Amino acid sequence: MSRTSAPAPVDTKVDSALAHGLKQRHLSMIALGGVIGAGLFVGSGAGIAAAGPSIVIAYAISGLLVMLVMRMLGEMSAANPASGSFSVHAERAIGPWAGFTAGWAFWFLLCVAVGLEGIGAAKIVTGWLPGTPEWAWVALFMLVFCVTNLAAVKNFGEFEFWFAALKVGAIVLFLGLGVLAIVGVLPGSDAPGTANLTGDGGFMPNGTEGLVVGLLASVFAYGGLETVTIAAAESEHPVQGVAKAVRTAMWRIAIFYIGSMAVIVTLVPWDDKTVVEKGPYVATLDHLGIPAAGQIMNVVVLVALLSAMNANIYGASRMAGSLVTRGQGPKVLGKISGGVPRVAVLTSCVFGFACVLLSYWRPNDVFIWLLNMIGAIILVVWIFIAVSQLLLRRRTEREAPETLVVRMWAYPYLTWVALAGMAAIFVLMAREEDTRLQLYFTGGLTVALAVIGVVRQVLASTAAPKANEAEPADAADSTDSADVKA
Repeated sequence: MSRTSAPAPVDTKVDSALAHGLKQRHLSMIALGGVIGAGLFVGSGAGIAAAGPSIVIAYAISGLLVMLVMRMLGEMSAANPASGSFSVHAERAIGPWAGFTAGWAFWFLLCVAVGLEGIGAAKIVTGWLPGTPEWAWVALFMLVFCVTNLAAVKNFGEFEFWFAALKVGAIVLFLGLGVLAIVGVLPGSDAPGTANLTGDGGFMPNGTEGLVVGLLASVFAYGGLETVTIAAAESEHPVQGVAKAVRTAMWRIAIFYIGSMAVIVTLVPWDDKTVVEKGPYVATLDHLGIPAAGQIMNVVVLVALLSAMNANIYGASRMAGSLVTRGQGPKVLGKISGGVPRVAVLTSCVFGFACVLLSYWRPNDVFIWLLNMIGAIILVVWIFIAVSQLLLRRRTEREAPETLVVRMWAYPYLTWVALAGMAAIFVLMAREEDTRLQLYFTGGLTVALAVIGVVRQVLASTAAPKANEAEPADAADSTDSADVKA
C-alpha cells in the first residue's frame, strides 16, 4: 500500500451491497442517542461522589476531548463513508493490521456491552415483576433486537429514532425543571444559590484525586458516538448525513452532559447518598418533590439500555461485515442478503448472549476478565482515529481536497492535543488501583489482536508476489490455447 497517495476506499463492496434505508432524521437521532446512555443516567453518580461539584470540570474536559475525536472521525467519514468507519480509515492510513486491530477490538467491546446492557435492562424489569428470571428477559430483548436488525435497516433506524426521542425528551424536561428550580420559580422549591457548590468541602472536596476519578468516569460515559459514522454508510446521502450529524452532536454534548451535571450539583449536595444509590437524576427529581420520580427515571434508563443494545448489535454486525469484506475474518460473516449482513447480526447476538450466560456461570473469573478487557478499548479506538486523521488529512489535501467537507479544527495541532489527552488518561488509569487492571487487560487484548493482524498482513504480502508470478504463466497458457484453436 502506497504511503505517498491516498489509497482508494477499501470498503466499497460491502457498502454497495448494504441497503441505504436510513434518512437524515435517523442519523441525527442515532448521533443523539449515542451520547445519552445509562452511563449518564446512572453511572455519573459515582463520578459526582468522587469529584463533588468539580464533576462539571471533569465532564467539560472529557467532553472537549470527545468533540475533537468526533471532529476527526467526521472529517474522515465524510471524505470516505464506510460501514467499517474508523477501522477502514486505520487500514488506509496505517495498514491492514491497524484496521484489523481497531475493528475486532471494537466488535468485541460492542458484543460484551450488548450483554451488559441486557443484564441491566432485565434487572429493571424484574424489579417490576419479581420472581421472573433475569436471563429470560435478556433472551427476549436479544431476540427482539436480533429480529429487528435482521430485517431492513430502516427498522433499526426507526427503533433508534423513537428511543433517542424519548431520551432527549427526558433530558430536556429534566434541564428545564432544573433551571426553574435554580432560579427559584419552580413551585415548592427555593433557589439554592451557591450553597451546594461551595459548601461541604468546597468546589473540589476531594482534591485533584477526586477530580481524576470523576474524569475517568466521565470519559467512558461518552462511548457510543462512533455508531453514527458506521450508520452513515447506509443513509440516503452518506456524505451530507455524517457531516450534519457530527456537527450537531458537538453542542448537544455540552448541553446534555455538562448542563446536566451543573444542574445536579447545584440542586443536590454532592455527598447525598441517594446520588449513588438511586442515580443522580432520580435523586434530583426526588429532591424537587417530583411525584414518582424513581419510576419515571427507571423507564428512561430502561429505554436507554434497550436503545444501546439495538445500536450495539447494529454496529457490531456492520463492523464484522466490513472486516470480512476486506479479508480480515471468516468469509461467512460477510454474507449479505436483503441488504443486511444477517450472519454477522446472528453471530454478534450469540456472542452477546454468551457473555450473559458467563455472568451466571463464571461471575468471579471469566466474566470479570471480559469486563476488564473492554475497560479501555474505546481509548484504543480513539488513538487509532487520531493517528489515522493525522496521516490521511495530508494525503487527502493533496489527492482529493474536494472531499474534505468536514475539516478538523487547527490541524494538526488539535489532533496532537487530543493524542496527548488520551496518553494522559492512560497514565491516570495506571495510577488508580480500580482502573489499572482494566488497562492491563485491554492492553493484552490489543497487543494480541495487533500481533495477529501483523502476521496476517505479512502472510498476505508474501502470498501476493507468488500470485503475480503465476499470472503471466496463466496468460501464456490462455494464449497457447487460443493459437491451438486457431
